[in-house]
Amino acid sequence: MSSIQETRLAQSRSLRPFLPRSSTSSYSLRARISDPEAKQGLPKKPAPGRPWPAPTIPRAQRGLPQKRRIPNVSHIIAVSSAKGGVGKSTLAVNLALSFSRHGVRTGILDTDIFGPSIPTLLGLSDAGEPKLSDKSQLLPLVSYGLKSMSMGYLLPSEDAPVAWRGLMVMKALQQLLHEVDWAQPAPLDLLVLDLPPGTGDVQLTIGQQVELDGAVIVSTPQDIALKDAVKGVAMFRKMGIDVLGLVQNMSVFVCPHCHNETRVFARSGHQHGNGHRPMGLGGAEAQAQALGIDFLGDVPLDPNICADADSGMPTVVAEEASGQKLNSKYYEDIAEKVAKKIGLSCWT
Repeated sequence: MSSIQETRLAQSRSLRPFLPRSSTSSYSLRARISDPEAKQGLPKKPAPGRPWPAPTIPRAQRGLPQKRRIPNVSHIIAVSSAKGGVGKSTLAVNLALSFSRHGVRTGILDTDIFGPSIPTLLGLSDAGEPKLSDKSQLLPLVSYGLKSMSMGYLLPSEDAPVAWRGLMVMKALQQLLHEVDWAQPAPLDLLVLDLPPGTGDVQLTIGQQVELDGAVIVSTPQDIALKDAVKGVAMFRKMGIDVLGLVQNMSVFVCPHCHNETRVFARSGHQHGNGHRPMGLGGAEAQAQALGIDFLGDVPLDPNICADADSGMPTVVAEEASGQKLNSKYYEDIAEKVAKKIGLSCWT
């Protein structure tokens, strides 16, 4: 068996869990993404006795691709973090819900192909596949008045891994960006893009192909997270995208019993080598000042935020139901600042 045949066989086997499992909704999307021959640029199987042809290499496109708006969406912002585990998706969902609660027709698009979180955060893990519009586009699922679309809605099961290489990931991303019908029942005022961690293919593709109103960078107070946040800011600046500001997540720990605040990631000092070296100059706020961008605010490290996320009822919704605004006020404050920055006149 030739190396090309082995590659084709391995790819076909790896894709089997993701082939369409029904004739409804996402058949078109998953069929086009997961076709191991047509979508991978691999040669078709030759006639018996004929040699395998050399794989063709597509010609590179000259210059950067043309940026375009996502249909039926007035404003688009990206929520990004170059470091994983800083609570970016939780913040993105609560921001989107804050916009929605203030009269903004809002949707959220989960662009993390490998690790989609939006279905869990919105309590839609068992919602089933999205339906198709009369234009054969995916119809967003709705939870708490928020439209959403995610690769997680298209997988056979919640624990199914997406074991894809770069080309297939990019094709899936293109489908999610441009083949979702956000117009039903009314077009969106704002679409929030929840980006995956890092500064790789997904971020570059979105930054080069989609007209963004700006990006919100999420970090935690530690130096190791802030260093990656700086890289994220640099990436967006290189692509000519406005950085709306920096959010410091998990800034303080709020005791669930006495409600006292403790700075878990204290920036006091650290004994290093032969001398005393201060750890940073004030966390994300100082870093934002050094970068010349706005500091959008803090969000505390509260066990309730984590519990709300795991339960599928984000904090903005959970506290609305209880009549309290202990943590949702932080998200609403950040959302209001972003609304003013991008000229979102429908904020009420």
